[in-house]
Amino acid sequence: MSGDQRPKDSAEGSSRSGGDHPQLQSAPLSRYESQKRRDWNTFGQYLKNQRPPVSLSQCNCNHVLDFLRYLDQFGKTKVHHHGCVFFGQPDPPAPCTCPLRQAWGSLDALIGRLRAAFEEHGGSAETNPFGNGAIRVYLREVKECQAKARGIPYKKKKKKKTQIRPRDEAKPSMQTA
Repeated sequence: MSGDQRPKDSAEGSSRSGGDHPQLQSAPLSRYESQKRRDWNTFGQYLKNQRPPVSLSQCNCNHVLDFLRYLDQFGKTKVHHHGCVFFGQPDPPAPCTCPLRQAWGSLDALIGRLRAAFEEHGGSAETNPFGNGAIRVYLREVKECQAKARGIPYKKKKKKKTQIRPRDEAKPSMQTA
């Protein structure tokens, strides 16, 4: 018998309600869904570890901001201080003592996943602390700060305007050939 197959236990079959549910439970989650579940569990653990512990119903944007700042200690992105000789240089030639932080893009993606998870766990969009304006302001500040520290500005991508040309101009004329 291979490691993937398990013998069916008669007690196991009787404890389940309906034959279709085990297939749903064993379906592998997508990478996004797995990460969202991990992020949600991590945030829940963070709230439980607060003194006093914070329930999800009591959670607000300040708890989310504290969580994002807490995560900075695990970051891998070097963010130079204004006084650092490498401030504004995208590829510094030597190491420095500036702190490692969470990258803006990672925080932005995290908030997106937690925002979705909150609503999947019964929260309403109107009370979602991850969608609060203070979170968007914080993310914008992190983005701008990191861009300045690295010397690489984040520029909004402008949408390309599609020009509508008259039919006569759209096709090269065969008459001149």
